[in-house]
Amino acid sequence: MYPTAPYRLLPPTPDPGPARWAADTVAALREGARLRLDYTARSLWRVDRVIDEIRRDGPPYEAVRRVLRGFGAYAGEVIVRRTGAEWWLTDPDPCLRTPDGRLWTPMDEARRAYEGDGSLGVLCREAIGGR
Repeated sequence: MYPTAPYRLLPPTPDPGPARWAADTVAALREGARLRLDYTARSLWRVDRVIDEIRRDGPPYEAVRRVLRGFGAYAGEVIVRRTGAEWWLTDPDPCLRTPDGRLWTPMDEARRAYEGDGSLGVLCREAIGGR
């Protein structure tokens, strides 16, 4: 179950940070990689493939940390739009709380995907269930 890291849950935040990071990622991929992301669960499989390509190139984590944060934020926004989840301010990264009370850490999942042990597509499928 998510989150796997020790997260300290704070009150829900109206912070537009994750939504802004997601929008920036969508714009950057549209312009730079000519990849269109449409906030669907299916689009997260394409994001997983992009993360795989980055990993194969072998840059150090610190060099791609912000990009992965954007991918995680994008995955989170897909979940928000499908479930009505809310971003919660947690330390070290924001997490999502879905209406069923479960917590999800899409930024951490993006990091795990980069390490070869995670998937934003799977995270979304689990978070949205049968929706």
